[in-house]
Amino acid sequence: MLARIWALVIKEFLALLRDKKSRFVLIGPPIIQLLVFGYAATYDLSHIPYAVYNQDSGFASRQLLGEFQGSTAFKQVATIENEGQIAPLINNEKVLLVLNIGPHFTRDLLMHHPTPLQVIINGRNSNTATLALNYVNTVLMHFDVRWAQEHHWGRPPAQLVVRSWFNPNLLSRWFIVPGIVALLVLVVTLLVTGLSVAREREQGTFDQLLVTPMRPVEILLGKAIPGFVIGALEGLFIVLVAVFWFQVPFVGSILALILGLALFLMAAVGIGLMISSLSVTQQQGLLGVFIFLVPAIILSGFATPIANMPEAVQYLTYLNPMRYFLVIVRGVFLEGDNIPMLWPQYWPLAIIALCSMAAAAWLFRHRMQ
Repeated sequence: MLARIWALVIKEFLALLRDKKSRFVLIGPPIIQLLVFGYAATYDLSHIPYAVYNQDSGFASRQLLGEFQGSTAFKQVATIENEGQIAPLINNEKVLLVLNIGPHFTRDLLMHHPTPLQVIINGRNSNTATLALNYVNTVLMHFDVRWAQEHHWGRPPAQLVVRSWFNPNLLSRWFIVPGIVALLVLVVTLLVTGLSVAREREQGTFDQLLVTPMRPVEILLGKAIPGFVIGALEGLFIVLVAVFWFQVPFVGSILALILGLALFLMAAVGIGLMISSLSVTQQQGLLGVFIFLVPAIILSGFATPIANMPEAVQYLTYLNPMRYFLVIVRGVFLEGDNIPMLWPQYWPLAIIALCSMAAAAWLFRHRMQ
């Protein structure tokens, strides 16, 4: 039995590696996507274009503007002379925000009176606008503290002291790159397994498998093992790139990551074989992979928090294996999690893996008849 399965595994690897297109799919896109996501997919903003409408001639407004000019997050691109110039800059997206300083800004501060500072921001992209406003608040807080110290306002009644655990510098890359491990492993594994049986049917070699002494379960294992091995190698490669190239800290247990990766791969292989068993052609298999892949990524918490989704959709995410593996990989990378700490993620992932493999086996036997 083992010899027959091993022979089919070797056949699958040869079929994948002999074809130039298959080799490119396995090697090229994952590396390209890793670099694109690692460098381009970021929630951090830099060089935010802004304009200044300063109606105050005092030194306080100049100090405040100096805070913005000294920040690498902002870049002044225009100076406004009248209110009529504000709307065109925002409407044409030449600036993201406008700082509007009132005519009595310095006078009010010298008299120990609070004074408003208007920020007009382009809200077309709500995420970008929220991040930009957070940066503005940070600059204003720094200005307030310095002004209070220099002009003897005394200590503010409440001071905000921020300490970020697990990601001290709040680098979005530390959050995104570990998630890419789950994303690319799922993509590659589904492509390899989702096209395997369909490829045999399309090439006319599936009937040859049926007349061999191999039982359906042996054929299924022979189709599953190559996808599992390729997915594991892809996952380990991406982990190494994340640690040594992108400098994402890895503070958790390696065994915890390996166990989570193995369960996730079993679930992905089972889903891929289900899709492949239902497909007659490779085109149908490819379409089935993407029909599953897009909702799986959206409902995994990769980009948007699951807690922000509607309650009905949150229940649907419990069927998504990527949801659990994202918690595992990010917990191992940033939080120092080990196997006991991740047990609430392991057992649902194991159930999904067993169910998907069992369903794939049933569909495989059913479609062979």
